[in-house]
Amino acid sequence: MKMFKLIKDDLSTYKKGTKFFLISHSEFIGMKSYVLLAEDLKGKIEVTEEELKSKFVSIH
Repeated sequence: MKMFKLIKDDLSTYKKGTKFFLISHSEFIGMKSYVLLAEDLKGKIEVTEEELKSKFVSIH
């Protein structure tokens, strides 16, 4: 399972360095979106491809 690490704080909800699992991705009319689950399993976030590339780094 792919993991990502947050490299920029996200609206004070998650701090830099938080790890996430990629649990779902979808594409609708050319717009890709991803659902990420926090490593502590306490929350999910949905991000666009642009946000994924700018705010996260792949670690696995």
